[in-house]
Amino acid sequence: QLQLVESGGGLVQPGGSLRLSCAVSGFTLDYYIIGWFRQAPGNEREAVSCIKSSTGATYYIESVMGRFTISRDAAKNTVYLQMNVLKPEDTGHYYCAAKDIRGRFLPNFPLRPSEYENWGQGTQVTVSS
Repeated sequence: QLQLVESGGGLVQPGGSLRLSCAVSGFTLDYYIIGWFRQAPGNEREAVSCIKSSTGATYYIESVMGRFTISRDAAKNTVYLQMNVLKPEDTGHYYCAAKDIRGRFLPNFPLRPSEYENWGQGTQVTVSS
């Protein structure tokens, strides 16, 4: 049974940092793309960052480039999102999601939520003074 569990969210002041964790079970990271998505009230869910676990290739939405870093620890079957210099507009519910890429050729990172088969429950990030 595939399972993703997020943790690490919280309330932080602007300029602060948080590290989100996505612990996965029931599958091997190497066969998946893991994406971090966020959704603010009234907004659509958007892809913030993705990682192709087998190669380490990454994607970032432009608004977080230079501030967020996605990484994975294969031994712990965990994907992290280090978020620095947080801004109020980073506030939202953050989800990690997994897309099975076995036997598939994907020239670009999947960015639509509908492209991911498995989701965690998410963790809330609030950036406010």
